[in-house]
Amino acid sequence: MASSNQQADSAQQMGPGVLYLVSTPIGNLEDITLRALRVLREARLIAAEDTRHTGRLLAHYGIPTPTVSYHEHNKAARIDRVLAALAEGDVALVSDAGTPGLSDPGYELVRAVQGRGRTVAPVPGASALLAAIVASGLAPGPFTFAGFAPRAAGDRRACFARAALSPVPTVFYEAPHRIVATLGELLAACGGEREIAVARELTKRHEEIRREPLAAALAHFRAHAPRGEFVLIVDRAPEEVRGAEEIAADAEGVLRRLLAAGAPTTTAAKEAARLTGRPRAELYALALSLKPSDGGKGAGRGARGRG
Repeated sequence: MASSNQQADSAQQMGPGVLYLVSTPIGNLEDITLRALRVLREARLIAAEDTRHTGRLLAHYGIPTPTVSYHEHNKAARIDRVLAALAEGDVALVSDAGTPGLSDPGYELVRAVQGRGRTVAPVPGASALLAAIVASGLAPGPFTFAGFAPRAAGDRRACFARAALSPVPTVFYEAPHRIVATLGELLAACGGEREIAVARELTKRHEEIRREPLAAALAHFRAHAPRGEFVLIVDRAPEEVRGAEEIAADAEGVLRRLLAAGAPTTTAAKEAARLTGRPRAELYALALSLKPSDGGKGAGRGARGRG
C-alpha cells in the first residue's frame, strides 16, 4: 500500500513537472530521508549548488540522476534551463547541505517556477538551524533567524544591535574565518556576560556545541583555531535591557542604544524607524542631536544597559 507521501507525490506528477526542494545531510550521510532518496532517484534532473559535492552523496546511494550546477553566481542564467527540464519531468533542487533556499540559492527559482503555475514541493530533512536550536538550551520558544550577518560595517553593527535588544534569541550562520571577528562584534553590542551557544561541525565526528558567556566564547576561539561551519545562538536581551514594549515606544532610547553599538547615524535612524514606526527624517534629526550632546555619556549608558 502506498504511503501518504507517495500518494501526494504521484498526484503532483500527474500534471507538469514538480520542483522538489530536497533537504540533504549537513554532515552525516545517514541523515537523509527515504522520500528524499526516492525523489532524487526519480527526478529527471538535479540542480545542485556544487555538482561535485552532491555527486558524492549520489554515488554513496547509487543514484544515477544527471546534475546541473545552480549556485549564487549562475542562478539567473540557469533558471531557463530548469524551467525547460520541468516541462519534461520533475527537477530536484539541492544545496551543499541542509535545506535549499535557506541562506542558499533557491528563492528566485521558486518564484520563477510558481510564476509559471507549476508546483513547488518541499522534501524536509536535515537543518543546521533546527539542530543547533534544539541543542542550544537557549530557545524553548520563538527565535529570530538572521542568516549570515551583513558584510558592510554599518549594516553589521545595526544587525548586532538588533540582536542585543531582541526579546527572543537570534540565530546566525558564520564561516570559520570570520567567527572571531563576529564574536568580538557581538560582545561589543551585547556585553561579555550575554550567553551564546556556538555549534560547529554539526552531525560530524568533531561536533561541538558550547553554551557560555560571549567573553568566554571569544577567548576560546581566539585560543583554538576555528574549524567547520558555525551556527551561533545569541540569548535574548535581559529584561533591564529589553523592556520590549517600552523600547519600541521610546525612540530616543532605541537611537541611543543603536548609536552606542556603533551604528552610523543614517542606519540608526532607519532601524529606529522600523522598530518604533516613527518617521525616519524625524529620527535622523534626533540622532544628530544626540550624537554631539551625549559624548561619552550616551555610550556609557548604552553599554551598562546591555550588560
